[in-house]
Formats: sequence, C-alpha cells, structure tokens
Amino acid sequence: MNKFGSEKLNQQVLQTGLCIGCGACIDLCPYFRSHRGRTAQLFPCTREEGRCFAYCPKTEVDPDALSRFLFAAPYNGDPLGTRRSVHISRAGDRLKKQRFQAGGTVTALAYYALRTKRIRGAILTGHEGLLPIPRLATRPAAVFGSSLSKYAAAPTLSALNRAIAAGYGELGIVATPCQAAAVAQMRMNPLERPSFQDPAALVIGLFCTWALDFRQFEAFLAARVPLRDIVKVDIPPPPASVLEVYLRDGKQEFSLEEIRPLVPAGCGHCFDMTSEFADVSVGVLEGRPDRNTLIVRTARGEKIVREAEKDGYLIREDMPAENRAHLQWAAANKKQRGVRRCLETGRLNGEEGAACLRLKEEIIRQIMENTPEVPTSPHPVGEERQKSGHSRQVKEASCLI
Repeated sequence: MNKFGSEKLNQQVLQTGLCIGCGACIDLCPYFRSHRGRTAQLFPCTREEGRCFAYCPKTEVDPDALSRFLFAAPYNGDPLGTRRSVHISRAGDRLKKQRFQAGGTVTALAYYALRTKRIRGAILTGHEGLLPIPRLATRPAAVFGSSLSKYAAAPTLSALNRAIAAGYGELGIVATPCQAAAVAQMRMNPLERPSFQDPAALVIGLFCTWALDFRQFEAFLAARVPLRDIVKVDIPPPPASVLEVYLRDGKQEFSLEEIRPLVPAGCGHCFDMTSEFADVSVGVLEGRPDRNTLIVRTARGEKIVREAEKDGYLIREDMPAENRAHLQWAAANKKQRGVRRCLETGRLNGEEGAACLRLKEEIIRQIMENTPEVPTSPHPVGEERQKSGHSRQVKEASCLI
C-alpha cells in the first residue's frame, strides 16, 4: 500500500474537489476539521506518512487488497461484491413498536448487537436540523435517535476516530460504501503501527448511489422555503422523481434535476453501490419501501443475522429472482460509471499517490464490457430510477433503516 502524508491528501483530494466528507481524516490529529459538511486542513503537516491519507476512500483504494484481507479471496469485479446470501428483510416483532426508515433492518441489527454486547458502541449519524451529526451510541435505546431522514454526506467516521482515541473497541459502524472502504483500509493497519487493534466488530454497509453537499443543499432549500418551518424532507420512489419538503403548513416539491448539481464530484468516482467491504449490506427493496434488501458477506455478519432472526429481532425471506436481477443491474451500472469516471480523470491506476482506484486490467475490461441488460419489471428501472433511487439510499447513508 502506498504511503503518503496530509500534503498529498490535500493536493489530490481536498483541492481537487474529490473529498466526500466521510470523516476518515477527522479527529486523527489537530490538522483536519469538518464544518457544516466541508473538510478542511487547518495547518500544514510535514509528516511523510499519515493515517489521513491511508484511510481516505479517494486515495489508492485497492479492491483486491481489501477483498483478500476481508474475504480471503481476490476481487473479481462482481457488481454485488463478495457475498454469502441475499435476502428480503425487516425488523422483527420484538421491535414492532418502533418507527423505522424503510424495513428497519439496520436499526434492528445495531440495537440487537448493542443489547447482546456483540459491540460496545455503535457509530451512527444523528442530526441537528438538516445537518448530519456523527455520534457514538453505547446504549441500545440510543439507536432509535438516529432514525430521521438525512440527505447530505456526513463525516460519520470522525465519531469512530474519537471513539478509538477514547479507548473504545469492538465497535459497530453504520457506513456508506465510501465509509466502509475507509474502515476496511483502517482495519488493514496500513502504517503498520505496533499498537494497532482492529476497532470494528461489525460493519453494516448501506446502499448509496450519491449524496448531497450539505452547504449547497441547505442554500438550495433556504432560497425556496423557510428552513425553520421544515418538518421533514423526503424523496419518494419513482416515477415521482421529486424532492418533497414538508413544512408546518404544507408541502413543496422540487424536481430531482434541480438536486443533482448538489452532488459532490467525488461521488462520481465511486464504483460501489452496495458497500461491498462491509459484514452485511442493507438497502431499500425495490418496489417495497417497507422492506430491505439484505446482503450477508462475512461469517460474523452471518452469525449476527442468524442470531437476531432467532431471537425475534429480524425477519428474513427469500428474494425473488426479478428483484435480484434489478439489484445486479443497478450495481453494475454504478460500478461502470465510477470506473469510467476514474479513467476520464486519470484517477484509475497511474502515478503513485494520485489514483482514486487501482484495478487489474482484466477486472477493468470485465466491468466495462459486461453491463447486464435492463431486466423487465412491473417496477420500471432505468437511469432515472437509479438516480432517484439514490436519494432513498442517501437517507440510509445518514440514518438507520
């Protein structure tokens, strides 16, 4: 793994607009801070090697190295990543009195893991108004406080860094694809620190197609509605293709075409829709906003899913072939778009320290040449649906479902 310091991170990521504000570099040292969605380097640092660069999901991500570390298998470019099983899921009857985002699978797993002491704390994202706020939950009931929808990218991993510095281990982490990749890079101990201990006991990945820049999103809404009157924000399933803003005295709608310019450039370089480097991954089931898609990837992910199901905290069922085909198609499209964008900007392979992504040539060819055809479905899925579907996934990126 290539090793560089914060100067290279600032040059290659922050100054080029590729930063997606995941928080991986925040609270490791005094030099990087996040303010209202923006990551900034406050002071120059002369260290030649730094965790900030090593953890960043926009620098030198090597899926093959991550796959061999996490799954003991080479990366093969499959759109859904390494997996043991794929299911439809929802929170079980033990949590039927709670309100959830979609099926509640993430909430159920995080709550169950804390309640049974599988994890000592859960890294989640709360909120202050529209602003996502990273947080550490150490009590099971605290999980329910992160259930409201948020649409902006969040520096969630700063809460992980703070928890580690405070002596916490065996943590559960709810992460978007970029954050899950950063956690995987962290777990590999890239700087070979003798005192390093793997902090992650469970990584729950979220499906995501893109997020929103908070400052631009807030400004967009402020120019159109009184921010103090916003009750909630939602993006319903297609064919609606709108952003719904619920106010104290009504509702306004805005076309998603107006929203897409608020997506950070770094999201376009992402090749992962389903959080491939997590223990389990969760998204909203197509055509059923009250259910989740659940991908089980690792042995420990499978263990906690089985135990949560056995104890009544989770319900699983088989996924129809039609839904799985659409999921495969959507993930393949995002993978192809991300790789293409990295190629266009010179961020695929190439100079050490300047790449977002490193892939073998045969994997690049496989991704670019083998896009599946659009499956037929009573729930039409096209480019418009994928972009609209992103926004439902952004909610998952910043809250619990």
